[in-house]
Amino acid sequence: MNIIYTIKNSLYINITNKCCCNCTFCLRNDNNGINYNESLWLEREPTIEEILSKLKEYDLNSYDEIVFCGFGEPLMRIDIVIEIATWIKKHTTTSIRINTNGLGSLIHKKDVPSMLTGLVEAISISLNAHNKEKYNQVTQPIYPEIAFESMLEFAKKCKKTVPNVQFSVVDVIGEEYIKQSQLLAEKLEIPLKVRKEI
Repeated sequence: MNIIYTIKNSLYINITNKCCCNCTFCLRNDNNGINYNESLWLEREPTIEEILSKLKEYDLNSYDEIVFCGFGEPLMRIDIVIEIATWIKKHTTTSIRINTNGLGSLIHKKDVPSMLTGLVEAISISLNAHNKEKYNQVTQPIYPEIAFESMLEFAKKCKKTVPNVQFSVVDVIGEEYIKQSQLLAEKLEIPLKVRKEI
């Protein structure tokens, strides 16, 4: 299983293929991996021991950042994320980022941002759209009635617990929707990154 992979000088941790969204632009709809890497589809969910064993094969200090991001939503396994991040903090000063759809609190019915306090330096939240209707169209969450509002609330709380918070949208949503997403991000005082579809 391809639990660990690298892009440029970042080390990525792929801990699940589960996700509560089915985004229309999602890379895994048409691909098995990212760039030159082998398949990121996991045969099964790796155990904490397997993840740590793989991490120990790398010099964590040599990377710019360590990122929880794979072919699923990492916060589906919030307890594993916390355990791994805690271990990483004990072994390196390299910063940790989580790429998420921002529905962690909704999934677990817990205040996930507060659980991340002191464990991660950055979090990137998939905004994907500027309103509920477009968000549901693009993201196709399993919680269509409350997902958009929950994601925004998650982002607001992350601002209080994580040093660097940003939103992201994929360029395929179109220039006009990107502009409107930018206005929403500015209103919430959270930077917006426009990602290119891979």
